[in-house]
Amino acid sequence: MTEVWTKWEGQVINGIFPLRRFLSGSDHSGVFLTECKAEGLPNAALKLVPAIPTLTEAQLSYWRTAASLSHPHLIRLFDWGRCQLGERHFLFVVMEYAEQNLSQILPRRALSAGEVREMLLPILDTLGFLHRKSLVQGQLKPANVLGVNDRLKLASDTIRPAGESTASIAQSSVYDPPEARDGSFSAAGDIWSLGITMIEAFTQHPPAWPDKGSDTVALTSLPPTFVGIVRRCLNRSPAERPTVADLEDQIKPSPQVSAASAPRPDASRPTPVARKAPDRATAPKEAPKQRAIVPAIATSVVVLLAVLAGLRLFHRHPDSQQPASSTPRDSSTTLPAQKPETSSSRPVEVPSPSSNANHAASKPAPSRAVPRQSVRARPSVSASPSGLHEEIPNVPRSARETIHGHIRVAVRVTVDKAGNVVGETLEVPGPSNYFARLATEAARKWKFAPAEKQAPRKWLLRFEFTRGGTTAHATPPRS
Repeated sequence: MTEVWTKWEGQVINGIFPLRRFLSGSDHSGVFLTECKAEGLPNAALKLVPAIPTLTEAQLSYWRTAASLSHPHLIRLFDWGRCQLGERHFLFVVMEYAEQNLSQILPRRALSAGEVREMLLPILDTLGFLHRKSLVQGQLKPANVLGVNDRLKLASDTIRPAGESTASIAQSSVYDPPEARDGSFSAAGDIWSLGITMIEAFTQHPPAWPDKGSDTVALTSLPPTFVGIVRRCLNRSPAERPTVADLEDQIKPSPQVSAASAPRPDASRPTPVARKAPDRATAPKEAPKQRAIVPAIATSVVVLLAVLAGLRLFHRHPDSQQPASSTPRDSSTTLPAQKPETSSSRPVEVPSPSSNANHAASKPAPSRAVPRQSVRARPSVSASPSGLHEEIPNVPRSARETIHGHIRVAVRVTVDKAGNVVGETLEVPGPSNYFARLATEAARKWKFAPAEKQAPRKWLLRFEFTRGGTTAHATPPRS
């Protein structure tokens, strides 16, 4: 289906959203890289779906509802509507751009039990948020578990009211619950899809049933602690599947363990006044209050541990064994949307090897103003012949720690007579969309010396990302 969608590259939707590059597609939709000037976003994603007259108004209503939601683990929707390309009519929705999704990770490696557990925390929090509003995610699968700036998010363009008809132009798949063929979307349907996604996360492929009428699926490859959870999620009776709250009780650490691992009080703070212990006759009356405190402590510790985990699911090396995580939040708390951390002049202190430090001390400081953490001193990296300002990507520490070896990205830029970058092309994307995006956004901010000739000039900007920092230099591209 790729050829069907790529022919629309270069078109502009309603004079506002350019289809800059085809990203992915299926038999019923295509996703393109675009921009959203109204939101100040140079990168956004635009999905096209064929307009079906009987489904158009319902779909636009679903997107309108999803755009009104605010949750830290939901992809934001910015715009939606109708459009026409050639003789064909489409519906489109513009949304937050995600660097990666789970379906791109699983072909390379399976997830560990710890990673799946950490992944489930934000997923369950998001599903609980939707189900309390009588909404469902509708298409929970690895391709819709996305990574945005080190945060796990679920696709929101598939959200719809619970109980709505399952009528759709999309073909049915293993992620659809058995009742979807004859019924409607429901919270129990999301739980079925979650069970399928868990199996795929562990085994790298969806499950297979021995025969069409079988009620059980082989779960021998799953960790023992997840076998019972997944089997309940894949119960063919919707009423017998667990709720989000049931799964959270099984997935989250027990209060006793969490309380034991809580950090000790700071010695510099005043010590609470000790109270007289109640006698045995009054102890039962105080027990409910004590029990109420323990879950609060457990929740705080879970949040802290998830933050410290670094949200590395979408940027880890295949051989790394750090648990993947996304910060779990209470669904009643609305967090502001994260801004991409790309180019920045804010210095970040990062220890560097002593050999590099001594070498750097023997040379004069570089003339360009870049973050101290971004540049490693090395003889082969110097100011480009014509560069007046060289923007170095500011890579968050959590992302740098996922790098093993070197990640090299090359961006070809077009420079006008005044020395400004007026166009860029990703020449060498490297192994990671995340670092390719950082390099491309930094390349746009480079400044070169003015030229006497009227014709635009070409430069090849080479970025190299390592755990120690980021370097960049410009060279004339080969003809």
